[in-house]
Amino acid sequence: MYLNLFSARHQIMHDFLTPLTESLADGKFISLTMSKPRGPRADDAVNRITVRLVEVKGQTLFQWTYQYSKREVHENLSASQVTERVAQEFGSVFKHAHLFTADVDIAARSNKLGDCRVTISPASKRAPASVSHDRQKQYLIPEGQPCPFLHELGVMTLDGRVHRSMQHKFRQINRFLEFVEDVIPHLPAEGTLDVVDFGCGLSYLTFALHHLLAVIHARDVRILGIDRNSQVIDRCTHTCGKLNLEGIEFTADTIDAQHTARKVHLAVALHACDTATDDALAQAVRWQADVILAAPCCQHELAPQLDSPSLSLLTRHGILRERLAAMATDALRAAILEQAGYRTQIIEFIDTEHTPKNLLLRAVRQTVPAIDANQEVRINEFKMLLGVDHIRLEELLAGHSSE
Repeated sequence: MYLNLFSARHQIMHDFLTPLTESLADGKFISLTMSKPRGPRADDAVNRITVRLVEVKGQTLFQWTYQYSKREVHENLSASQVTERVAQEFGSVFKHAHLFTADVDIAARSNKLGDCRVTISPASKRAPASVSHDRQKQYLIPEGQPCPFLHELGVMTLDGRVHRSMQHKFRQINRFLEFVEDVIPHLPAEGTLDVVDFGCGLSYLTFALHHLLAVIHARDVRILGIDRNSQVIDRCTHTCGKLNLEGIEFTADTIDAQHTARKVHLAVALHACDTATDDALAQAVRWQADVILAAPCCQHELAPQLDSPSLSLLTRHGILRERLAAMATDALRAAILEQAGYRTQIIEFIDTEHTPKNLLLRAVRQTVPAIDANQEVRINEFKMLLGVDHIRLEELLAGHSSE
């Protein structure tokens, strides 16, 4: 182990900033952290800064991340900007800095007098195989950065490593957050966001939604998770208390028992099985939710109804009948939501425990609903083709106006 001690303040430039600048220039930089803020801290002050290498459209940049207690702010900087900011922040704002390069680790500690102690040791980290934004998936919740709710739910370790057995859940959470990120422009830009999660289950995605909106985007939120299983709700409430989260609560109840005078901006139904999905969609439409995200599953309602001679080559096989019923159910749901004033998409979604079919129904309420007089005709013709008499969502929304 190599050890060098210096006490003069002016040595910081030579013994820390110089190797930082060199590593940024020669491609040996791996990461940098600054921690241990000086003096009294405001509630929303920066607790830690991290820097890592990224590649965006063929350009090498450095992602500078301000870590607050409940949110993170990211910027992509040039090498010279990184050096300039470190010179400003280290010593004056943060007492500790740690540079990781391909050759050595350099740790610097500054005391109250401004003196600096620098320790050089052999490299402890390996450079990532790829840092390209175009080739390597960049998650809204990155691996390697501690995330309290993921640790509490058993997805991550305290230092941000994802447990091997939870890699699939980690990808699922981030994929879901990408969909939410895409629809944020359709939610109010100001004020409190009201969100309802129907059939929240163990609430991995409910807590992830809170993290995205309240922590990453720093929005005020009111998130309500609903599930009929009181034991699950007790567990979610306990987790919420341990994390000291605000703006999120859970209730053991049914979908149709929910009544609110508030405007619901985002309605989510990712674990509602069979016609419970229809109950959730109908309630969201009645509330005139701005955005609806649903992962339909166990679409059994139509399978017994399929009675079309022209489709008998399909429907005589049980597995094909079930698949046809599932696709037809979701197609009809999308069409009925469009009739209610929404623009819809059915898109691929990484599977959940209950949804191996990889589909997500996304519906965005139109400010001025487009009136399509032929939509009802198309729906009825499709039902006739299938030999189907009824679908629950249509019955629940009978008489509902899109205005």
